[in-house]
Amino acid sequence: MRVDHDLEAASGVSVTAAPPVDNQSASGIVRAERLSKQVVSPEGPLLILDDINFTIAKGESVAVVGASGSGKSTLLGLLAGLDVPSQGRVWLAGVDLGGLDEDGRALLRARRVGFVFQSFQLLTGLTALENVMLPLELAGQPDARRQALELLERVGLRVRARHYPSQLSGGEQQRVAIARAFAGNPDVLFADEPTGNLDQKTGHRIVELLFALNREQGTTLILVTHDPELAAYCDRMLELDDGRLRAEPTQRLHPV
Repeated sequence: MRVDHDLEAASGVSVTAAPPVDNQSASGIVRAERLSKQVVSPEGPLLILDDINFTIAKGESVAVVGASGSGKSTLLGLLAGLDVPSQGRVWLAGVDLGGLDEDGRALLRARRVGFVFQSFQLLTGLTALENVMLPLELAGQPDARRQALELLERVGLRVRARHYPSQLSGGEQQRVAIARAFAGNPDVLFADEPTGNLDQKTGHRIVELLFALNREQGTTLILVTHDPELAAYCDRMLELDDGRLRAEPTQRLHPV
């Protein structure tokens, strides 16, 4: 399968060596310290995030919640190294993102991170199997096809392996996206409104699948959601209110 620059950019992965881990930041798999983000709007400077501090332990599931415009997706982008803060620092998988350039951050994501998006983000010119194989091939896995087929079977879609995204339902596309996200056994999986484009029944199945794979692989799960039921499945919540982090509830609400 041909992999060009556009596919590499779309998947967020690369094939060169991973950056070293900063053991001094090993207290959490993800850590934010004095994190702020300001942008320039037609009305002037706009502070989207203001002095955010938290640590997420390896294997935790954390929901980022809050009203529209509270900074949830901006925070997710900063934690994943898709954007850079105006102030403060982020450690991802033990690496200080402030010490990496754009290529270095993409490389870290390739080796340590998975993504699930509301809009699925599958490559339309590739089959379901090829979409799941892509990160494995870019990582140099010699048995990418076998691993991808096993993942598609795990999400109940092996029989649709040769279908293109346009031939799959929304729920099926999201299952392919989840299989692709877990393909590289990521340390951290970021999910941005993973059930936002799905009906309630399909969304519930996606949630069950996401958390089952989270438990099986020990992956840290950080998700943005407006859905209180989905948020309640997580170990804890980070609630944003007008760019500030509110006090966290201390008890898990809804065991899976």
